[in-house]
Amino acid sequence: MLNLLPQQQREELKEEENFKLTLILGIVTLASLICFALILFSIKISIGGQLSYQKIFLEQKKAESSQLQNLEEKMKSLNSILKELNSFYQNEANLVEVSRLISGFLPREVYLTTLHFNKAAGLEKEKYSGEVFLAGFAPSRETLTVFKKNLEKEFKEVYFPPENWVKPTDISFTATFKVK
Repeated sequence: MLNLLPQQQREELKEEENFKLTLILGIVTLASLICFALILFSIKISIGGQLSYQKIFLEQKKAESSQLQNLEEKMKSLNSILKELNSFYQNEANLVEVSRLISGFLPREVYLTTLHFNKAAGLEKEKYSGEVFLAGFAPSRETLTVFKKNLEKEFKEVYFPPENWVKPTDISFTATFKVK
């Protein structure tokens, strides 16, 4: 194809074509940059939303964590109290059992007027948990002897003072013995 246009017009057409091409490339580049900026802006908004969500979530977890720590401290405190109580009750003599045994050993004619229990302070070496003091009434020396023998079967260091044995009838007696 022959180009019959003068040189100047050809150059003008060439310049116009280059200008249009540059303008199109500039618009495409600008549009790409604007799209890229919009994509980055939407990513920023999305990440910001996620960050604020994570901050709220973290604050809730911290609040729950502090509540759990408080609860855990309370539980530890209660557990230590329960351990102390358990230890206390494990080391104590079962007074209900002791009184049940005493009443089981008591002959019908004998009755008690006093029952005292003293927890052992210096007797731990001997593995005694305490000492019991009894006072009561027995109609005869024989029933008091039966009661003493019954106590000696279950308890240690059963002691009836000598004045208990002076009167043959209507005896007001006292006794002491140790409980394991």
